[in-house]
Amino acid sequence: MKAIEFADGEVEIDASIVAEGLGIALPRLKEGMRKGTITSMSERGIDADQGRHRLTFFSEHRRFRVVVDAAGAIVQRSTVDFGDATLPKSVRKPGG
Repeated sequence: MKAIEFADGEVEIDASIVAEGLGIALPRLKEGMRKGTITSMSERGIDADQGRHRLTFFSEHRRFRVVVDAAGAIVQRSTVDFGDATLPKSVRKPGG
């Protein structure tokens, strides 16, 4: 599998990229996703961002975001770490 692929209208990302972005080990990422403590959101670009996708992943204290182009190449990545504070609900909204 490539790092990011598109299949049947869905975006698939290699879990190791997400784990690294959230600053956690891969087994902890998988466990958090199963338990629902790690969640995600996918947004599709419009107008000037047509063909791009923004994938955002949330853990208790971090937000990791990647923007990918139509070919699946990462064009931007960012992590916001809230330290000991819990992630504000406003950060979990589209475009936030």
